[in-house]
Amino acid sequence: MTIKKETMKALLSLFALAIAGIAFKLADPLPIGADIPMAATKMKDVSGKIISLNDVKTSNGLLVMFSCNTCPYVVKNQSRTTDIGNFATGKNIGFVVLNSNEGNRANEDSYKAMQQYAASQHYKWPYVVDSNNELADAFGASRTPECYLFDGRGKLVYRGAIDDSPADPSKVSRNHLKEAITEMASGKSVSVKESRSVGCGIKRKEG
Repeated sequence: MTIKKETMKALLSLFALAIAGIAFKLADPLPIGADIPMAATKMKDVSGKIISLNDVKTSNGLLVMFSCNTCPYVVKNQSRTTDIGNFATGKNIGFVVLNSNEGNRANEDSYKAMQQYAASQHYKWPYVVDSNNELADAFGASRTPECYLFDGRGKLVYRGAIDDSPADPSKVSRNHLKEAITEMASGKSVSVKESRSVGCGIKRKEG
């Protein structure tokens, strides 16, 4: 029996998607206790400055958030991002937001769009381009927003969501990230070290 041309095209498309899925298989998420990956890698901030995670980190620690401009979950967390940024920097913990959406870099996650977004949100911290999603790959980051908190030694102490209700701020019962920052700043062990990030998938560059 001869397979119709349309059926063959469909099978080839499915095969191509399967291969792409293998090619873009994410690394395992960064384990608790790991060092800051690619800490010296230079990235372009919306201010025009070229900075690294080492430049942002303080003796008290570093908070890294993978985010973007338009993901509905990022939008739902906008005020919480500002709140946690102010909270972290108030504890003299460096805070940086990374945009790793290379797949959208020509559109809504362009450098110019990032500048406009940072201005609209009154960011007081760096918002940088993660070129070729290199840091997202090194961190094993898959969602926006997704957070990584490092202590003053550069060791990961918390990974995950801002709180336990990313989709609905009215239903938050525990502020995971704020609790982790408070415990870390007090010299205590972080009690909840991991939580599930909920959000849009990071749009990685094809090819």
